[in-house]
This record gives sequence, structure tokens and C-alpha cells, in this order.
Amino acid sequence: MNIETIQKKSGIVGRSDAIQQVLEMVAQVAPVDISVLVTGESGTGKEIIAKAIHQNSKRSHQSMITVNCGAIPEGIIESELFGHKKGAYTDAKGDRKGYFESADKSTIFLDEIGETPLETQVKLLRVIESGEFIPVGDSKAKRTDVRIIAATNKDLSDLVNKGLFRQDLFYRLNTVSIPLPPLNDRLEDISLLVERFALEFTRSNDMLYRGFVPEAIRSMKNHRWKGNIRELKNFVESIIVLEKGERITSQMVEQQLGLRNEEFSKNEALPMVTHQPADSAERELILRQLFLLRQDVEFLKQLASPSQNPINDLNPPLIDKSANNESSNLYISEDSEFFIKNSSIGDMTIEDLEKEAIVRTLKFFNNNRRASAKSLGMSERTLYRKINHYGLEKKIKN
Repeated sequence: MNIETIQKKSGIVGRSDAIQQVLEMVAQVAPVDISVLVTGESGTGKEIIAKAIHQNSKRSHQSMITVNCGAIPEGIIESELFGHKKGAYTDAKGDRKGYFESADKSTIFLDEIGETPLETQVKLLRVIESGEFIPVGDSKAKRTDVRIIAATNKDLSDLVNKGLFRQDLFYRLNTVSIPLPPLNDRLEDISLLVERFALEFTRSNDMLYRGFVPEAIRSMKNHRWKGNIRELKNFVESIIVLEKGERITSQMVEQQLGLRNEEFSKNEALPMVTHQPADSAERELILRQLFLLRQDVEFLKQLASPSQNPINDLNPPLIDKSANNESSNLYISEDSEFFIKNSSIGDMTIEDLEKEAIVRTLKFFNNNRRASAKSLGMSERTLYRKINHYGLEKKIKN
């Protein structure tokens, strides 16, 4: 099954290794009719993964039934899951189908499965093993054919050790486990997520959207997203409303996030003040030196050419026409704090800069992909994928 097709169909956003591994697992388990346990912190998108599994399964012709086990009071959860007979309790004025009966021939997604009472867990185990259940107040068993996808933000094995979750049910649910990474472990996906959330929100509300400047995205990458993707989505929507259609700057982001300048410490080991972690700052310094090296090469070429006066043109372009980039005025000077002139922001894309950085870094390291990947701060696997994505194989061999 094609991962790109799954990603487009499900709306899962991201190019990071972490999310690609999740997509690979979805592709593997979706066609196989087995139970799946999706784990991860709150807000990491467990339901969208469950939907992706269902959409790419042989049960996709039926609607998936979603049940939030933590939101159903303990006294009525069995009635909600398995249904009840008329007169089973005071308010039971008629027979009622439960979620499992409604999900026959389809998929049922049990979110927050760790919140299920122990008494209900016994009945869940039975329906998973045999497909049988007994509605509340009834004496006859019914059958259902469902696929179960469960999700939790808790450590079920720890709950088992504490006697709060049945070990046999845990093993039945944990046939295949898909752990979702927290947003702080896939920061490279933030720009894509921000763009998706911003476009969806502004289009549905008919609002003006001018975008986020690169420095704003960088500030967002420096934030600890304890609420993960859910928190990021809420933040993007709120800042767009509060800033009333203005282009979002890093100052706006930091103000809304409640960041303080004192949270950023100056690293004396670096030749410049940075608001980034040491690893990120080191990668940026390497790229900066690569860009400056390009300037030196261009300058030497001009010195060797009698048709040009190098003294009048000391700022060769950062991205030239041969690289198929629209912008030809992107450059830096050695005294500048940034890679790109402020006047160029708005006329380029992150992909333009990323593609140019990959090509140059590969040439700098004589096409050594391991060294290039390490310098760029990505895995070799990500680098290979980006080379294919940008169609750079031929370019870097020339």
C-alpha cells in the first residue's frame, strides 16, 4: 500500500522520520483484520491514525464508530457499549443498540481505553475473543463482527501492574502497537502543520491570511508543546484571530506564547547570540559558512573575469538562476545576522532554501550523504527522501 496515498487520503501531515514510520505501520496493519493499540501523549492525533487504518481496510465501506471511554459515566458504559433491553433499568423505555452492535462489519475505535472500569473490561475481552456480548437486562448473547482499534495516553502495562487493567485484555488489544511521537520529537513538521491549520481555519471562516514569517516558525519550534498537535492547532487559530489578518511575526508568536527573553541564554562557546538549542545553532553556523564560502567562490570568479568589476558587485546571489529558483536577489553579507535579506522574505519558499542547502552541502562533502545528513541535522533516510522529492539525483552527480 502506498504511503503517500494513505497520507493524502487521511490528511496526516508530516515528512519527519517519526511520522513516516507511523505511516509505514498503518500501511502494514490496515489490510489485516487484527486489533491495534495506538499509544501516545494527549493531543498527538491518535484518532486520525485510527481513521487512516479504517479507511485503508476492507471494512472502509462502513462508517467507523468512535467511543470515548473516558467520557461515559461508569454506571451506563455497559449500556452504551452493548445496548440494553426495555426495562433493564428505570429509564430504559425501549430496546437500544449499543456501539458494538452498530459497528457490525465495521471498525470500533475505543479511545481512552485505560479509563474503562474493570467490570466492563471482562465483557470487552469476551467480545474481542468470540464476537459475543449480552445487552444489559438480556439473557441471550448476540454476535457482532467488528475490528477493534484502541487508544490510550496511559501506560497500560503500568496499570496492569497496579491491578487497574486486566492483563489478558491488554495482551488481546496489544496485538500490534503503534506509538505516536510527541510534537517535540517531530519539530521539522511544525511548518507544514501550521500552514495546514492556518489555511483550513481562514478558509472556513472567510478570513484574510498573510502567513507566518520564517522567524515566527522558528520561535514556535523553540516552544515546548505539552499539548502536542492539539495545542499547536488551537494556538494557530487564536493568533490569527488576535492579529486580525496581519502577517504573523516572531514577536507576535513570542508574546502569545508568553516567552521571555531571559529564557534564552547566551552560549559563550558560539560566535553569535542564538535562541536555538546548541545542536540547531551548530547546524545553522555550518550552513552559514557554506553560504559565505559560495560568496568567496563567486568573488574569485569575478576577479578572474575582465568583463566584470568585482568591487562593484560584492554580493553574489545566494540562489542562482541555474538552480531553477524564482528569486535572484537572495544573498547575505558577512556582517549580516541573517542568511537572507529582509527584503527577500515573501518572495521565496522554505523548499527553495532547503533544496539549495541540500545541493550545496552534498557538493561540499563530495556527495558523502552520511556527512551531509549529519551536517544538515537530519537522518540519512530523510536526506535520501528529500533528494528524491526534489529530483536532485542528476543535479548532484553533475
